[in-house]
Amino acid sequence: MRRIQRTRVEKKENVTQFPIGLALLLGLGMIAYYYVDIQKAPRLAVFWVIGIALGFTLQRARFCFTAAMRDPCLTGGTNLTKAVMVALALATVLVSALQLGSYIRTGNLEAALKIGLISPVGVHTAVGAFLFGIGAVISGGCASGTLMRVGEGFVQQWIVLPFFCIGGLIGAAAWPLWRDLLMVDMKGAVYLPNILGGFVPALAVQLTGLFAIWLLADWWSKRSNA
Repeated sequence: MRRIQRTRVEKKENVTQFPIGLALLLGLGMIAYYYVDIQKAPRLAVFWVIGIALGFTLQRARFCFTAAMRDPCLTGGTNLTKAVMVALALATVLVSALQLGSYIRTGNLEAALKIGLISPVGVHTAVGAFLFGIGAVISGGCASGTLMRVGEGFVQQWIVLPFFCIGGLIGAAAWPLWRDLLMVDMKGAVYLPNILGGFVPALAVQLTGLFAIWLLADWWSKRSNA
């Protein structure tokens, strides 16, 4: 009778990442301590902590504006699209609260407009969005997605990042030329509270529009997976 020989499979011990994570946390804490105690710059320590927290959140959530617009067309997935709508809704509420508080406190609408950096809209908006969309798809990510993948070690994003910075510098230097060429009206900022007659109507319209896009994205995902 033929015997079946059993081979013992050696189980590899799981290498825990806890020591590595603990060392990283200690290193990050030491940098924050350096800013506070040695540089006497607590604001830099706060910015450092916020930056690390945002980077961790982006990496764990796989958050990317390019993927939010690209995935519904390529794969039918809309989780990131809906997440962006939720993020925009939260930002809308918070920025509106800050603007309203500034307006109530100072009575100056111009001061409130500085919160959120209200910019003019026009042909340059469409041209910039088109060019950025092409570049984002070719490079495989937006600004947040590129930075996240640089931290993860993606070689493509390590190549993209310096050219991202170079393009930004060139764009800023050439802005006067583009402004004149595209006839950008610097006073042509579209501000919903001015158009709709107050912060509350503007907030309602903005949130309704974002919720409608969220519902459309949810429907598209179910339709694609059906």
